[in-house]
Amino acid sequence: MKKLFLLLICPLFFGCDDGDLQIETLDFNSIVTVQTCNTVSITTQNTLFKLNDNQALIIDLAANVLKNEEGVIEVEITDSTDTTLIYRIFSDAATSNYFCDDIPPITPTVIDEIVASKGTLKITTVLSDTTEGSFEHTIEIIDITLDTSQGQRITDLTIDEFGTITTS
Repeated sequence: MKKLFLLLICPLFFGCDDGDLQIETLDFNSIVTVQTCNTVSITTQNTLFKLNDNQALIIDLAANVLKNEEGVIEVEITDSTDTTLIYRIFSDAATSNYFCDDIPPITPTVIDEIVASKGTLKITTVLSDTTEGSFEHTIEIIDITLDTSQGQRITDLTIDEFGTITTS
């Protein structure tokens, strides 16, 4: 009887552990402004980012992904594509200086950096109503999968509107 009791109670001590997962939610929908350090170009790689206090969501958009023509395209993010999505957690609130200065500031420091292993960017392009000859590209992120350094996987994260950027 003692052996049966021990057998039944063992799973309580060796059960699953959620680990030290720092990501509870990715809330970048409420952050309206997507930022960039340089003028966005259709022929070069573009780094776009959104800041939410001590978190950043960064898209490195490969060259020639954006087109100056109306339509909708989907860009797949995988381990082998040139377009990447990165989620960073900082030790303190980050500013655009962290991304835009030639030499990044010493603080805040990166506590964790997670690169998306898969996901989809949906880019809707329309002719700009405000600037003649310009195009507005609205970026939506669908079904991101983030793999942490501890081997934990966070899936099915969606950001309805990452933001809108303009090219000419």
